[in-house]
Amino acid sequence: MAASEQAAPFVDAFPPAAEEQWRQKVETALKGAPLQKLVSKTYDGFEIHPLYARASGKPRAFRGAGDWSVVARVDHPDAAAANELALADLENGADGLHLVFAGSVGAYGFGLSGADALVPSLKDIHLDAGLRVLLDPPANPEAVIAALLDLVATRGYDPDKLDISFGLDPIGAAALSGAALDWAKEGPKLAEQAKKLAARGFGHGLIGADGRMVHAAGGSPAQELAFTLASGLAALRALEAAGVSLDDARKMIDFRLAADADEFLTIAKFRALRRLWAGIERACGLEARTIRIHGETAWRMMTRRDPWVNLLRATVAVFSAGLGGADSISVLPFTQALGLPDAFARRLARNTQLVLLLESNLGKVADPAAGAGGLEALTDALVERGYALFQEIEKAGGLASALEGGAFQAEIAKTAAERAKNVARRKDPLTGASEFPNIHEKPVTVLIPAPAPPAANRNALAPHRVAEAFEALRDQAETSAARPKIFLANLGPVAAFTARATFAKNFFEAGGVEALGNDGFADPAALAAAFKASGAKLAVLCSSDKVYAEQGVDAAKALTSAGALLYIAGRPGDLEAQWRAAGVRDFVHVGSDVLGQLRGALQAM
Repeated sequence: MAASEQAAPFVDAFPPAAEEQWRQKVETALKGAPLQKLVSKTYDGFEIHPLYARASGKPRAFRGAGDWSVVARVDHPDAAAANELALADLENGADGLHLVFAGSVGAYGFGLSGADALVPSLKDIHLDAGLRVLLDPPANPEAVIAALLDLVATRGYDPDKLDISFGLDPIGAAALSGAALDWAKEGPKLAEQAKKLAARGFGHGLIGADGRMVHAAGGSPAQELAFTLASGLAALRALEAAGVSLDDARKMIDFRLAADADEFLTIAKFRALRRLWAGIERACGLEARTIRIHGETAWRMMTRRDPWVNLLRATVAVFSAGLGGADSISVLPFTQALGLPDAFARRLARNTQLVLLLESNLGKVADPAAGAGGLEALTDALVERGYALFQEIEKAGGLASALEGGAFQAEIAKTAAERAKNVARRKDPLTGASEFPNIHEKPVTVLIPAPAPPAANRNALAPHRVAEAFEALRDQAETSAARPKIFLANLGPVAAFTARATFAKNFFEAGGVEALGNDGFADPAALAAAFKASGAKLAVLCSSDKVYAEQGVDAAKALTSAGALLYIAGRPGDLEAQWRAAGVRDFVHVGSDVLGQLRGALQAM
């Protein structure tokens, strides 16, 4: 083939599209609505736009080299059972263990029972075989640390060949419990603990700067970053005050963040932490070095209802943390909110990472987000907002002082309240819980049912899941003598009512109220008769605006006369006064208070 006859490279096959062309297409699709409709705002107050130009970001060296470590949780309260599960994880692809102790930041209702459980839980596990080991120690970690040091000595390990993150974090433990913290006492104590470990040959990963509890308590990405940064700096200062050089002190600190299903913000958050801490290092007169970050899939996003969706959430979270530069990742098994996960759930958690690493090769690119306009902009925004919040903590006297006064917890509570409001209105939808619920789902198995959460101190950054309010309604409905039902009062032809009937079904079944469907009715009398025959107490009228205008009010009167507690699917519009006069209780539509209306419906029944 002559050179002139060769096909053009794919990149040259189509002319480049200009932004103005994109805007024209979007304006056509929006049918006159402003482009601002496509702009969303984060809980940190900055905007996310639908289109960004290419940025000039350069790849940064995140992980030391290659793949992140696949870390499996060790949290069974029985040490022998914990050991059996851990061995299965290691034999099937995991290359790290996360030793979670009861009452620690990552416990979520379970955990190793104490120092006596550490040695038997690690039976036949070779810590010197390139294994990444992270600890979530209890609030008083001395006994656990002593047991680990004894194990290292007994087995004759060279500490320099072990990869252990001890996770010492007194500020985090106090924030989790809401207990008072005397940092003037605890800071030097922490530094002495770290120095003793360093004297035993452990120079890295002694202290954990951990933001996971902020995320689990409902905080925003910037709040999580500010807390983590302030925690790390508090440790750095304590170590320096104890005579440790800043260069040695920074090596003793590693970092932990939550990864959730908000893909872009999670990628940006992990990237932002590296930039923020590099700024701290430079301010200390140090040349910035690569830090180690562990990511854990978020407790806050987990659901008890339709738990299989948690597999999708975890996949997105792992994807995002991995591309954001996490050095190790642990996945909460999909049944974690229901109880202690069994071997099957743990296998899926493990394989979530292995597939992304071994089949998708996500660990092979240093910084995939570099130069992507949207991700660079989000990273910049989180760096700016996270640092501003960090400065506020510093002005309050540091993290320990900010927590003691309750100011930081109050800001987290504001963010959590805003999030709860958006969840209640399904602005933040939860698949399987508030959206597309499956009220006839089959139960999944767990080893031990989840215990009731303990009562939280008002100053505590207590973990919660955003689906809990909807789950409570489902529980209420299912523990009734008979499951509550609502009759879908479909009026007119199928094309007229299908959209709103589908919406109403999802709306009410999110609260455990079973929707009784049908093929629709031509007139109000037949509709009322069918309702009466259904045995339901609730009804929701579903049809188009045109049918509402022609027959809606008459249908409402017929239904309420038949004893229906009646809702209308759709906004009331000009007919509201007539609807109300006909006995309509409320209107269900996009943006309405789903949670409040479901509570009212269950109460009315």
